[in-house]
Amino acid sequence: MDSNLFSRRRAERFAQLLDEANGGRRHHVRSRADDELAALVAVGQQLAADRPAVEVDAEFRTGLRAMLIATAEREGVGAPAKPETAATGTGIRGSLLPAVTGRRARARGAILVGVAAGAIALSGISAASENALPGDALYGMKRSTERAQLALASSDLSRGQLFLDFARTRLDEAATVRGDRIGFSVVLDDMDADIRRGVRLLTTVATQRSDPAGLNAIDGFLTGQRRAVSGLLDRADHVERDRTHRSLALLDDVASRAAGIRAAIACGLPAPVASDALGPTPDACPADR
Repeated sequence: MDSNLFSRRRAERFAQLLDEANGGRRHHVRSRADDELAALVAVGQQLAADRPAVEVDAEFRTGLRAMLIATAEREGVGAPAKPETAATGTGIRGSLLPAVTGRRARARGAILVGVAAGAIALSGISAASENALPGDALYGMKRSTERAQLALASSDLSRGQLFLDFARTRLDEAATVRGDRIGFSVVLDDMDADIRRGVRLLTTVATQRSDPAGLNAIDGFLTGQRRAVSGLLDRADHVERDRTHRSLALLDDVASRAAGIRAAIACGLPAPVASDALGPTPDACPADR
């Protein structure tokens, strides 16, 4: 089940990290996915330790149960081992079969855990923190859920779009903390950081694939974001206005970069080697030089 949520290898590593987090035996291995999966493990621990008082919708419960049962049947989780599987191996190969079968069953089980944890964390339970603001008790849960979404994303294109979604969320938060200069600046700093991360991922995908899909996502984001950021200038003091202008300047830089990459793709230039915080820095098309 190499799904959008977990590959088998990531699922097995996720199971190991869950074991370790719950006091189980440590596995002396490292995976490139550890940093991403750690965020999801942290969400699972936080949910178990401090369950928000949220009622999970009955329809969601039914749908999740059906999905897990179908996945278990498809992946063979809980099915008895076939007799011939254990009997066909002899010597060293035969002695390894039970271990291999156990690891596969573990990975399949972890896939179900991942699907369930992801579905729950990103639906009914995490709803309690959706409207949390900086300083609220559930704000950490809100940000942890966002990191879990990134860990579950299936591609850089999806992760880039998620970062832009988070930037929209930070903007909504900034509008509610106006008057608190420090809080306002911190939230806009986080917003700008999300924009840079998302744009870098999307422009990189666009240049690598010569596909403007990521650029289209950026253009759609810019349209609403520039208008909303400009709205922060109303009734703001000079400190907040100066900080807001910095975010508007970043949006202008993003628009320029996306347009430059779109032009480079259109005229068939190879993917640029140089890059910065916004991703690849394209050369001008020959006709524009």
